[in-house]
Amino acid sequence: MNALMIVLFLILALLASSLKVLREYERGVIFQLGRFWKVKGPGLILVIPVIQQMVRVDLRTVVFDVPTQDVISRDNVSVKVNAVIYFRVIDPQKAIINVEDFFAATSQLAQTTLRSVLGQHELDEMLAERDKLNRDIQEILDAQTDSWGIKVSNVEIKHIDLDESMIRAMARQAEAERERRAKIIHAEGEKQAADTLVQAARELAEQPESLQLRYLQTLLEIAGDRSSTIVFPLPMELIKPLLGDRPSKKD
Repeated sequence: MNALMIVLFLILALLASSLKVLREYERGVIFQLGRFWKVKGPGLILVIPVIQQMVRVDLRTVVFDVPTQDVISRDNVSVKVNAVIYFRVIDPQKAIINVEDFFAATSQLAQTTLRSVLGQHELDEMLAERDKLNRDIQEILDAQTDSWGIKVSNVEIKHIDLDESMIRAMARQAEAERERRAKIIHAEGEKQAADTLVQAARELAEQPESLQLRYLQTLLEIAGDRSSTIVFPLPMELIKPLLGDRPSKKD
């Protein structure tokens, strides 16, 4: 009786150890006598002890923070760059069989690709074209990790850190650029004002009456609301159009 209880206990223990529960986001890669058999899950699955072995694979997106990398740009500027990568397993069989540790392999590949891609661009491009650089790195990583059953969905460059001397140099450059634009705008304004004055002078020369009205308007502006008397010369050119041709006296 005791022997039967022991056998029954062993059978129950063996059965319990052979039952595996996989969550919705998990898959089990089953090896039978050392050879790949199939991918199972999710739910309750049976794994025959000794004969079969199971490796769990998580299919959820992994957020990996790439450590800060020292990068030398194409214009020989040293910067420190870090990024974040989003990837997930889409083929559990490849992720387990084709690479020893898919997480470590993707991590190392991300670091080298980040240095390689950014090193082909100048500093201004790194700062102004992050979206394009993100896409370039993502496409390269996605293509190289495809054989590992990995899908790299997104890459985001987080920080591009410069040393203090470079920051000061960029500040001076930006200030010089602002001064250059201000001088250009001022020169364009002066040119437009000069063109307008030339056009006004031509119109006044063609219409003497306009010049007379302008003269009177200027006198009005000088007088303003002052009660003092202003004495000014009256050019004969202003009176002649008003007098007209007067008949000469006959003897």
